[in-house]
Amino acid sequence: MTAPGGIDDKAFRSVLGRFATGITIMSTRQDGVAHAMTANAFTSVSLDPPLVLVCVDKAVRMHDAVLASGSWAVSVLSVGQCELAERFARSGRDLYTQFDGVPTTPGPITGCPVISGALSWLECRTWATYPGGDHTIVVGEVLALGEGTQESALTYFSGKYRSVT
Repeated sequence: MTAPGGIDDKAFRSVLGRFATGITIMSTRQDGVAHAMTANAFTSVSLDPPLVLVCVDKAVRMHDAVLASGSWAVSVLSVGQCELAERFARSGRDLYTQFDGVPTTPGPITGCPVISGALSWLECRTWATYPGGDHTIVVGEVLALGEGTQESALTYFSGKYRSVT
């Protein structure tokens, strides 16, 4: 398939796959139900105020949940959490059992699930949203944060999960 402007979708994905990224799980709570997704489109934006962003696909249920909630958490995964990355990247998983067996703690401010054993975590309040093609760029003001384990980071490069030590 070719995108507008003549860029081939497969080539675009391949080229971007050569950029190593960290792996996170973004979570929120909407009407008492926890939602989550694996995200590698996560980055810092500003120190003053402290802002980060996550890009959320408009076609997934997390999109509407995070926009409605207005608060969310990001857990930065360690290399030992590859199964969690794969679990929360799968579409169609049952909303009400997706956290079964996953150790989490509620964030101290928003109550959004924070993945236990993560390298670090942040709780955010949505500060702004911007259209980004088939995604929404969700910018969050950091309300709380913390560090966890000292393991190696889980990364994604060239279509595979990898470790950075």
